[in-house]
Order: sequence, then C-alpha cells, then structure tokens
Amino acid sequence: MNLSDSQTASQGPRRVSAMEAVLGHLRAAIERGAYAVGDKLPSEAELCRSLEVSRPVLREALRALQTMGLTVSRTGKGTFVVANTVEDPTFGDYAASDLLEVRRHVEIPVAGYAALRRTSEDLDHLAHLLERMERETDTTSWVALDTLFHLAVAQAAQNPVFRRVIEEIRDALARQSAFLNELGGRREQSNREHRAIVEALLDGSEPDAVEAMTHHLDRVETTLTDIVRPVRAENSPEGGTDA
Repeated sequence: MNLSDSQTASQGPRRVSAMEAVLGHLRAAIERGAYAVGDKLPSEAELCRSLEVSRPVLREALRALQTMGLTVSRTGKGTFVVANTVEDPTFGDYAASDLLEVRRHVEIPVAGYAALRRTSEDLDHLAHLLERMERETDTTSWVALDTLFHLAVAQAAQNPVFRRVIEEIRDALARQSAFLNELGGRREQSNREHRAIVEALLDGSEPDAVEAMTHHLDRVETTLTDIVRPVRAENSPEGGTDA
C-alpha cells in the first residue's frame, strides 16, 4: 500500500496530505478493531515500509493519534492503543472541550473590550500580524503568528489579566491551531475570520467584534467536531484489516 503521495485525493475540494492519509488509515484500523486496546502498533520501521512513507510523515501521524487520545507512546517500548474511539483531543495540558469553553468565556468579551479600548498602536500591530499570516505558507510559522494574534487582541482590551489568561493557554492554543491546520485545512478560513475581527476593532464596534470572535470560535468547534467524528468504514484504504 502506497500512501506516500502528498496529494492523495479526498471527497471534498481540499486535498489530503500524506500525513492525513496515514493517520486516517491507522485510525480506521484502530476503530474497527484491527488494533485492539492494549495492542502495540508495529514499529516505525515496519509502518514506514508497509505504508511506503517517510519517518517524519509517520511520526506526525502518530503524534496526531496520541493527541486524539487513541494511543500513547512509551519511551523505549513503542506506541500502544489505549482507546478505540476519539472522545476529546488533548492539547498540551488541556482537553479540547475545556479549552474551547474557556476561550468562549474569555476571548469573546475580550474582543468586545478591545473594540472599545484599542489604540492606534494596537491596530497597527494587529494589521501587521494579519498581513504576515495571509502571506505565510509554512504551517509552523503561521501557528506562531496565530497565537501572537490572539495575544494582541487581548492586549488591545487594555486589561493585563486577559493577556495573562491567554498567555497561560498559549501552548495549548498553538497545539490546537497546528492540529486544525494539519487535519482541517483551516488556515485560509481562519485568515478570513481574523480579518473580520480586525475590521470590527478598526470600526470600534463592540457588537461586530463579539460576533466576529464568536463566529471564529464556532468554526474552530465545527472543525474539531468534524475531525473527531468516527472514520467511516468506506473511507478505509483498500478495506484492509491491518496497517
């Protein structure tokens, strides 16, 4: 089975990366019981050979499986299956559901305060970040800018406590952002949502800023839900029973 083509076709208009193809294959195998809870996955060398992918691609897929809560990696022992369904992905120290709940309670009102309190320096900084994000093609660099953007919105609210809260969850935000971009193709859509937030701040409109941030977080939740939804059997590569 060859999953090394980085442009593997998908059902939608967005094309699937090699990592996504490997992840989908392994996840489907776990969900249908080819690898049961407690089983050890084949070694990286075996998986690379059977799937015909590079080690970096495989390792990205294995990290995503762990984020989804399906596997755990044990140093010197390998990767083991710990669940056969995805319940709640974990980003750093926080579960996705907990992170989103806090973001809704903090970032939505923060956007409203930022619309009322932002300075010209805040607007210049946000516009600069947005321009860089819209030009950036490297996912890692884009994710770093994404976290800076949300910190900048908190800064514009002129309350240091808000910024401190975002700082506390900054690592989790970055992990979530990378996850959504790798598996949900969120970058362009997120750029548009960020632009709507900046335009609301520029207009000084609290209602529009609140609405724009709400929409942004709604889309984050929708993408997460789509990723977590069980893999359909007909999407399993070649209908095989092992990887």
